Amino acid sequence: MTFTNSGTLTHSSMTDLTDLLEEFYKDVRSNPDITLIDDNELRSKIEFICRCITNKAPIRFLMACLLGKLDDPKVDIRKPYTEISGKGTYSGRAYDEQHVEPFVIKHKLPTNSTTAFLTPAFRNIDRTLTTDLVLVGRPRLVYTNTLELLDLIQSSKLDPKTALKEIIRFLLIIKNENETRMKQLLRELKYSDDTLPLSSEQIVTLLQQHLSSKNSSRLPVLMVAAAYLAVKDRIGETPLPLQSHTAADKQTGSIGDVEVTLINDDQIITCYEMKDKKVTIVDIENALKKIGTLEYRVDNYIFITTDIIEIEVDQYAKTVYDKSGVEIAILDCIGFVRHFLHFFHRHRTGFLDIYQSLVLAEPDSSVSQPLKEAFLVLRKTAESDK
Repeated sequence: MTFTNSGTLTHSSMTDLTDLLEEFYKDVRSNPDITLIDDNELRSKIEFICRCITNKAPIRFLMACLLGKLDDPKVDIRKPYTEISGKGTYSGRAYDEQHVEPFVIKHKLPTNSTTAFLTPAFRNIDRTLTTDLVLVGRPRLVYTNTLELLDLIQSSKLDPKTALKEIIRFLLIIKNENETRMKQLLRELKYSDDTLPLSSEQIVTLLQQHLSSKNSSRLPVLMVAAAYLAVKDRIGETPLPLQSHTAADKQTGSIGDVEVTLINDDQIITCYEMKDKKVTIVDIENALKKIGTLEYRVDNYIFITTDIIEIEVDQYAKTVYDKSGVEIAILDCIGFVRHFLHFFHRHRTGFLDIYQSLVLAEPDSSVSQPLKEAFLVLRKTAESDK
């Protein structure tokens, strides 16, 4: 294993490890139903980690640690942080970001789209990851299994190559299962041309139901983006490509969740920021600070919330225009969609189709597989009642 002064792997090491991951993927893809681990309890622990819908960070964490061990058998796999004292440490994050991330993205494997080492449980650890360590996060069992697997590998009771290939095998199985279910749901959604399309209010009800699902905080972003995409040729405005759900504004240079420009222009004229809680005066002040850093003027900055809108905050927003020249508004998410659908009534089905495409195109870390499937089921039910 060779690192540069910045902690990144050298080009030769990167090439070898990339080829290794591709070799493992090729091996398991040819026979995905054949397990590499005979021990049922051990295999179940790996499967639990891979199938955990609510917390996928341990998958990439394990893959990075296993790759580090394969690259240099002398390291202690339980020490994937250079901050840990003693011998045998290594940079797990380097393996994760430089090898695991491009690999899982290339093959569209069901893991998080960003590094596991910046998630709360795996951030800033300065001690060996022994089985008595309590990692804060849910579900607890996914972290317990992760630490136990690291311990088994370090004690030579589990081969790191076998463990990594088994993880890739389960991820491939889950990916295939997800794709099969999605294809079936999409086939069932197809309707004949003479079927009456959903009304604007029926679409509103459908979106309300989808928004009430668990872990739906990304959906308002997709609703607003779909609205603009559905009528961009009519209004001459279009949203910029959406940033990752987990990316911070400082990292991306964006000033909001949905940024709208005139077609064939790159200057933002309208910006939307989504909130799943009450909008506060502090939120408005922070928005004005972001806008103030731009070399051009944004016409209006709109908060979309799924919570109640407090009268005093709404009144304060109305006073901003005279002082800054930027109009600030706070809108209810469903209210925004309802008004749009009635205003552009003939584009309602196009809007719904675009929203569906955006939902299905999101990485599972932003819109989970169950949330994607829930929309298709809700839409099928709504259209079957016609």
